[in-house]
Amino acid sequence: MSAERAREYRVDDLEAALKLSIRHIHGDRAQIVEGVIDLVSPSWDHESVADIIREQLGPKARELGLRMGSGDIDLPGSNNWYIPDIAVVPRELVKGAKALLPDQTLLVVEVTSESNGDTDRVVKRRRYAEYGAPLYLLVDRQERSCTLFSQPGALGYTMAVGPLPFGASVELPEPFGLALRTDEF
Repeated sequence: MSAERAREYRVDDLEAALKLSIRHIHGDRAQIVEGVIDLVSPSWDHESVADIIREQLGPKARELGLRMGSGDIDLPGSNNWYIPDIAVVPRELVKGAKALLPDQTLLVVEVTSESNGDTDRVVKRRRYAEYGAPLYLLVDRQERSCTLFSQPGALGYTMAVGPLPFGASVELPEPFGLALRTDEF
């Protein structure tokens, strides 16, 4: 056994160190959910649902000068750094941005997977509301339903439409003003 002492490291800002470290992981993308690093590697079935939503939102997003993507979302003051399945944001915010804040989004969409469905249903729903994301669409593949949450507050969203079964349309309010079809999910 070596008499060498373990090297000690001092980190003054744990949140910054954690968020910096995941941005340097090689391979899969990573997010942080309540301080736990979570590698993001969605299945084709999962991605197909997100793509169907992107196809429907695309014309309206272009008309309004918006961008859609799965870029990083930072939740400052917490050990959370999310990669949403889709975030719709104003075009002027994306150029040069490493991460955006939930209150800079117009819509966040999370599509559940068997491995992390409860994260999307409970943790992310609460945190997106706490950080001011105005609309949160939960596409629950296990429950085969969609729920649109709105009116965010410190204790969560105060308005929910759903759960609506797959096949029903989800009415997205302005600025979208469109009925999202879910029959292909």
